[in-house]
Parts: sequence; C-alpha cells; structure tokens
Amino acid sequence: MFADRAKIYVKSGKGGDGHVSFRREKYVPNGGPDGGDGGNGGSVYFEIDEGLNTLTDFRHIRKYSAGNGQDGGKKNCAGKNGEDIVIKVPEGTVIKEAESGQVITDMSGENRRFLLLSGGKGGNGNQHYATSTMQAPRYAQPGQAAQELELLLELKVIADVGLVGFPNVGKSTFLSKVTNARPKIANYHFTTLNPNLGVVDLEDAKGFVIADIPGLIEGASEGIGLGHEFLRHIERTKLIVHIVDAASTEGRDPIEDIYAINKELEAYNAEIAKRPQIIAANKIDMIYTEDDPVAKIKAEFEPKGIPVYAISAISGQGLKEMLYDINNQLEKMDSKPVVFEQEFFPEYHFDIGSEPFTVIYDEDEDAYVVEGPRIEKMLSYTNLESEKGFKFFQDFLKDNGILEQLEELGIGEGDTVRMYGLSFDYYK
Repeated sequence: MFADRAKIYVKSGKGGDGHVSFRREKYVPNGGPDGGDGGNGGSVYFEIDEGLNTLTDFRHIRKYSAGNGQDGGKKNCAGKNGEDIVIKVPEGTVIKEAESGQVITDMSGENRRFLLLSGGKGGNGNQHYATSTMQAPRYAQPGQAAQELELLLELKVIADVGLVGFPNVGKSTFLSKVTNARPKIANYHFTTLNPNLGVVDLEDAKGFVIADIPGLIEGASEGIGLGHEFLRHIERTKLIVHIVDAASTEGRDPIEDIYAINKELEAYNAEIAKRPQIIAANKIDMIYTEDDPVAKIKAEFEPKGIPVYAISAISGQGLKEMLYDINNQLEKMDSKPVVFEQEFFPEYHFDIGSEPFTVIYDEDEDAYVVEGPRIEKMLSYTNLESEKGFKFFQDFLKDNGILEQLEELGIGEGDTVRMYGLSFDYYK
C-alpha cells in the first residue's frame, strides 16, 4: 500500500553520568580524583534512501530511540558513547513537529542527511573539578538529558508540473504518452491511487518532471474521497496542468469541472491556486458535436491569462506544442526546487520547566556559581557553539532573573560565572 503520511516518536540517548572516585593504590594513600567521564548519548539522524518511495515502513514501527551513553568509571575510564540511530526516508519527506505542524526539515535537494536530535553530552568525572583549594571534589557532572519529539512525516512528491483533473479525464493516459511513466490505466474512478511521476524529455530543451496527482474531486480539501490524502503532493509543483474532458464523454461540463477543482485548490492552499496554470482540453478525437467545446473553454479562461490547448492523449494531437510551452514557462521560473523552510527548531522548544536554581558567590574559587535542575536542563538542550543557541542561552539568563541576581551579588566586568563545569566571563 502506498503511504504518504506517518506519525512517529523519536528519542535521542541520554549522556552517561560522570564518576566520583579517588586513586586508592598501595603507596598512594591520598590519591587524587580519578572519576571518568560519561559517554555521549546517541543522536537521531534522518537520511534519504533512494530505494524508498513510500512511508509504509513507519506504519509498523513507530518508536525510534538512540542508545544511552555509558556512565564513567574508576581510573579515568570514560563511558562508551551510545549508538546513533539513522532513520531512512524517501526523498521529498517533510518532517514536522506533530503538535504544531511546523516544518523541522525537508529531506530533498541537497539535504540528504539531517541531525534531528543530538544525544546528551556525557558528564565530567570528578577529576575535572580538582582545584588548589578543593583537592578531593566529591562532585561529578550528570549526563545531559535525552531529547524526545513526536513527529509527523509527510511525503510530498518532487515534480515541476502537477496534473490535476477529475477521474477519467485522461491524466494517466497523458502521463504515459509524454513520459517514461507507466501508470495503470482503467476506466474506474480512483484507479490512480499513487502519485505517478514521469520525466518529459524534449529535443533541444531541458525537459521536466511531471506528476499525476490523483483523487481530486469536489470536497477534496475537506477530506472527501482520496483528495485530502494527495493534495499535499501538489505543493512543490511550479505549474499546474489542468486536464479536462472536452468531449464530455461522461456528461460532465468541462468549464464547471475547472472551476470546481480550482475551488478545491484554493480551499486547501491559496498559494497553490495562484500558481500558473495551463488547461489541456483532452479527448478532442471524441468530439462529435457541431458546437466547439474547446472554443468555449478558451473564451472562458484565456482572457484570465490561462492558455488552453486542444489535445488528444490517445492520438498525441497537440501534445508537442503544449509540452514546449510548459517547458518555456518553467525556464522563466526559479530553477531551484520548492523546498519547505524550517519553522521549528527542536533544540529551543523543550520544556525547561520551573525547577529551582541558586546563584551564589564562591569566595574560595572567586567565581559566581549558578546551579540547579533548571540550569542543568537548559544546558542539556542548548548548543552554545551556535549563534542561535548562544542567544537562547543569553535570553534564558535574562528572562529567568539570573543576570539580575548576579548583579545584586556585585558581579563586575570580566568576573567568572560557572555552571556545571562550564565557565564564562561576565560582560554586560
């Protein structure tokens, strides 16, 4: 079964805890600290697999977890790092945060591998905390917490051109005629259940990728029929080819059909409805009336700037001219594929909570110490090496009143602030 949507849960690995121990050798009665560091937790990656074209596998396995880091040991022995997990998806998969529906990443184009959740860093063993005034520290840093998210995966096919139209207007026949695609064709409504992709090759022209978007009927934007399941596939397309049955072989009015489907596109996504359209008045080989239905379609839509082509997908009449016109329009557009920009940044959306923290001045170390569960949690979720992460860190200190408390304690320019093994110089 074709599947283009799935909901899964992912979790990175927790960092191993640092160890507290001291050298206890025969001739070293007062040995120093030798607690080893904890191993880093495993990270969660997504990677494109060229051999996949559906999200079916995610219907059977819904939970994915990376390995936890091992705790540190005696004699400076570091814990083993947890194993990363790499989740394979087909190209064109858009990964969203499930609750908000915001895009985290779009697995297409140059984005072949993406780090979604970093594993927690392993905590430092007590060997790191020995100072001239505290030679036997009984403190080790705990490993950073794991991160977890519920995700919505959506497969949106990557095509320059999307074919839309009611069932049985000849979309599959058209696709099989102009591309290398071989869709199953039969005279049944909803025969096409999978988005079919094909490449149009033209002489002395670049060519383009075209997709038959199935299941589009009135009410599709509200989830009637199969429409809602497949409308997302048209979101990447730059141009829409609207195929209608000009001969009205099933008694439908082609002009009414065009308006009906454009209404569905508008209801689903107004931006899609604004994209350039071309109308393919198909089945002209089956027109036997004196009135020219193609002329009526042209009179209705060409004044609106939508070109209309009379074609026969069966005989091939009119196809070449239309395909070259499509190609010319695409040449004038941005050549970059439509890629969905990141809206949700996992590392800055985890609930840090309202656990307590303390801000004190340590005279022995001549440093200001900020500690507590809330601080530890914040540091575990924050990449201080990135510009965005460091700004989040600064905002956290300000919003939680930590900077204010430091100033009340008399902190000055260049003084040291320490947080769980990390040291910073204070500058206002």
